[in-house]
Amino acid sequence: MLLPLLMPFLLLASLLSAVPSLALAAPAVELAPDAPARYVVRPGDTLWDVAGRFLREPWRWPEVWDGNPDIADPDRLHPGDVLQLSHRDGRPRVGIAPQDGELRTVKLRPRVRVTELDRAIPAIPVNAVAAFLQRPVVTDPGDIDDAPYVVGFPSGRLLAGAGDAIHVRRLLVADGDRYEVLRPGQAYRDPETGEVLGFEEAFVASARLERVGDPAILQVTASRRAVQIGDRIRSARDAEPLRSFTPRPAPRGLRGRIIAVLNGVTQIGQYDVVVLNRGSRDALEPGHVLSVYRGGELQRDQVKRRRADWNWRNQTPLDAEFWLGDWEFDGWNRDRPDANAPLPLHRRTLREDATYVAPDQYSGDIMVFRVFPRVSFALVMRATQAMHVGETVSAPRGS
Repeated sequence: MLLPLLMPFLLLASLLSAVPSLALAAPAVELAPDAPARYVVRPGDTLWDVAGRFLREPWRWPEVWDGNPDIADPDRLHPGDVLQLSHRDGRPRVGIAPQDGELRTVKLRPRVRVTELDRAIPAIPVNAVAAFLQRPVVTDPGDIDDAPYVVGFPSGRLLAGAGDAIHVRRLLVADGDRYEVLRPGQAYRDPETGEVLGFEEAFVASARLERVGDPAILQVTASRRAVQIGDRIRSARDAEPLRSFTPRPAPRGLRGRIIAVLNGVTQIGQYDVVVLNRGSRDALEPGHVLSVYRGGELQRDQVKRRRADWNWRNQTPLDAEFWLGDWEFDGWNRDRPDANAPLPLHRRTLREDATYVAPDQYSGDIMVFRVFPRVSFALVMRATQAMHVGETVSAPRGS
């Protein structure tokens, strides 16, 4: 008897399984109000600048870009490229316009344009992030403990500078002959869990390996500050490339916080570099764009608080409201009374619900350009108001 009752439900389930699932459609790409029909890429442009000329949301550039697959690095733009806006099936498209002004796929295999990589325009302003592409370094606490370290100097020196030798322990195998001396600095902590996400390591000096051993001997070739006992050593690395990404939204659902600013400012604005409490373990990559929001903190409702203040002249322990109400002790209006006082009339109280959560308010957009396992560096690309450490970041709305 049970099977006939279940037949309608089984039939409905089979019909539903035959229908392909419908993904949530992303909102249509919106053009900028003054989007040009044609634009010539200029020296000094960035990919963000160019995308912003055509789109309200520059990070959606990959959705409208028509790259030529027959050209090496079809997604790169170079000064002198002529971009043309068109529409295909009602959707905007941008591509490099050929000489006759018509958008089409041009076969260039026999005559590939030879262009130095340095000429391709970068994704974000180079001068704003150049100092942070190689330094500072963010290192896990365990890596600091395991890293080679300066243990001493010849002739009983206390410090070392350019031209001096330094003795380093745990450097038993050579990893090239160029090394950097780093000094552990501030700890980056997750504001929600208190977890130490890593330590910033400041650059101290450059050094050249003379010989491995325990201790090894290195020669300081250039120094920004004096080398001290306890400084860490790592193999020298070249600056990370800047042009290997395009703007795109961060993974949907990702949320984090700004935990520091690297430019030494308190009010963060355009082209300042911020540190996020999310990194590669959270699927963040260079080029990911996030929006910044202020709000979410618990604040006092001043109007309700004034209404909820205990007016001892009108409300006394003899009233039922006094005993049944949800009061919260908030200190004393004057000095604390004597413990033997029968009724401390100057106790200050208020209702526990005299608070509210500040709504989120959009502050701007940032783009990640350097990623470590648990933190990342991002550049502020757009700021509608001053940002602050502690504000929330998330994938752009509608992405």
